[in-house]
Amino acid sequence: MKTMRSALVVGATGLVGFSLVKLLCESEEYAAVNVLSRRPLDFTHPKLVVKLCEFDQIADKDIEFAHEVFCCLGTTMKKAGSKQQFEKVDFEYPLTIAAIAKNRGVGHFIVISAMGANEKALAYYSQVKGKLEAELIKMDFPRLSIVRPSLITGDRQEFRLGETIGDKVLKVLNPILVGPFKKMHSIPATQIALAMKVIALHGKKQKVAIYLSDKLLEMQMPIIEEKEALEEEEVSFNWDKYKEEVLSPVGIEDEEVNRKNENPNNRE
Repeated sequence: MKTMRSALVVGATGLVGFSLVKLLCESEEYAAVNVLSRRPLDFTHPKLVVKLCEFDQIADKDIEFAHEVFCCLGTTMKKAGSKQQFEKVDFEYPLTIAAIAKNRGVGHFIVISAMGANEKALAYYSQVKGKLEAELIKMDFPRLSIVRPSLITGDRQEFRLGETIGDKVLKVLNPILVGPFKKMHSIPATQIALAMKVIALHGKKQKVAIYLSDKLLEMQMPIIEEKEALEEEEVSFNWDKYKEEVLSPVGIEDEEVNRKNENPNNRE
């Protein structure tokens, strides 16, 4: 008998979050989809419950148990208006929600970070995202999945000049971004939402996993026979490597396999 799941989505008015809410509501695997939001959603569904709240005042009572918490919170420096406000949305709020969720017994926290997230990065945006990842890892969730997309594309309600230019540039470059550069591919918000659902339902039961755009772009809901093959693509977490790396806390390629491929004597 299939287990009917419950989900909590935070950041549901954003590009990815809104796509994710609709996807989960239409999914037969989820019986309940709860949303924490500062404003109402332009979407209704029998499974959907939207709780309006101010994230500055969020409390334990605002978060019920869920099988997965999907954190899609994020803003830009321009929209936030200051570093302090930016850190509130991209760092403080996710950590507060994660802490309450952990106390509520949530076993899987799935969060959208960013490509190049690292506390030691030169870019302030990447520093904040890296700091968020490090603090979430310290919380010691049974499962933590970190989604690191490149440029997110889709129909936004607001105009963002930098992202509009970046989207046009990457549309030209995407076909030639291969090998280690494939992780720089732009990715539609709808595909990120689908990948997050796949990670929730079919991801390998690892402590921490990090996904870049190249892996996110490949993810689809598998048929039963393909589940094991999908799980092999999940990224395992290496804490020692996380502390040592400058730009990326987790290597995506399997170094042992690479060494064997590079040495013909090791091939069968």
